[in-house]
Amino acid sequence: MIDLNNIIDNVPTPCYIVDESALIHNLEILHGVRERTGAKILLAQKAFSCYHTYPLISRYLDGTACSGLYEARLGYEEIGKENHVFSAAYRDNEFDEIVSYCGHIIFNSFSQLDKLRDRVLSAGKKIGLRINPEFSTQEGHEIYDPCSPVSRLGITRKNFRDEDLEGVTGLHMHTLCEQNSDDLEKTLDAVIEKFGDVLEKMEWINRGGGHHITRSDYDIPRLERCIKMLQDRFGLEVFLEPGEAIALNAGYLVTEVLDLTENDMPIAILDTSAACHMPDVLEMPYRPPLRNSGEKDEKAFSYRLGSQTCLAGDSIGIYSFDSPLNIGDRLIFEDMAIYSMVKNNTFNGMPLPSILLLKSDGNIETLREFGYEDFRGRL
Repeated sequence: MIDLNNIIDNVPTPCYIVDESALIHNLEILHGVRERTGAKILLAQKAFSCYHTYPLISRYLDGTACSGLYEARLGYEEIGKENHVFSAAYRDNEFDEIVSYCGHIIFNSFSQLDKLRDRVLSAGKKIGLRINPEFSTQEGHEIYDPCSPVSRLGITRKNFRDEDLEGVTGLHMHTLCEQNSDDLEKTLDAVIEKFGDVLEKMEWINRGGGHHITRSDYDIPRLERCIKMLQDRFGLEVFLEPGEAIALNAGYLVTEVLDLTENDMPIAILDTSAACHMPDVLEMPYRPPLRNSGEKDEKAFSYRLGSQTCLAGDSIGIYSFDSPLNIGDRLIFEDMAIYSMVKNNTFNGMPLPSILLLKSDGNIETLREFGYEDFRGRL
């Protein structure tokens, strides 16, 4: 077991560290599901697009899933295996290039299908439709719930045109967020109730993401039963496209305490930012795990952790520690490989964190460093 505490004093801050050993652990779990079921598993790049690790990922998985042109090209160029694309709508001037990179093109509406169907078929690629089973299993995360009321994602049964399926060979659904396979099973029951007659006409199904397969309490046997049911009952080729599960608990964000102040309680100002470097903290909201810390007042010394930026609400949360913090201390936020590098930004001129790889042998490799030109080039 590599002791990260012996490494952090010698890395620049802020920085993301991708843990190769943890990544391999997750990939081996996913590869086991592939081997036992015959399902194909794709990396959902929207959660983790650190393409420096794609050669490793490609040894375990079947390809990538993407949401538009740039992700499609990245998956095609850096992995070059299966490539599925879904977008709520496609830009006409990008579409043919997207088709050149992807084998499965998934549409969000019949109007998009009618407009673009011939261009997909003439390229010899497969067409899918995203469905909305109108069955929500989430609580408290409506921003990530594709089955929430008036969702723009997926075709409901009422709006599904059974007579207009020329060239359509598969269905896609994405309804989960950080959930276990019991919610998948319940959702499949709802899908079969509403779309079972459509599934009988299809060749493949993409079950989307949101499956926390690599989480310690995830019920993998139940997942595999769900996959087998789709294969045996409908004769479908089954795809999964997890994002978080691939890099879950496989990354860190290292930051330094720049100053200590006080208002209603002690405040530590860090050289990282929720708004810039871990936006889910403010969007979900979400409290990232912090190594060697506790909840407010759980340990002897509590601090509100905030950023350098001018955004008043740029606070990561309240954490407690066994001993007082000091200026210059380094803190390690955990589970920072997912939805961090792909969503970060340079608001207020904040530097982007360097991206490092903690190799399985304990050595650190610098994958990317950022500077002023990266900030300037985005404006």
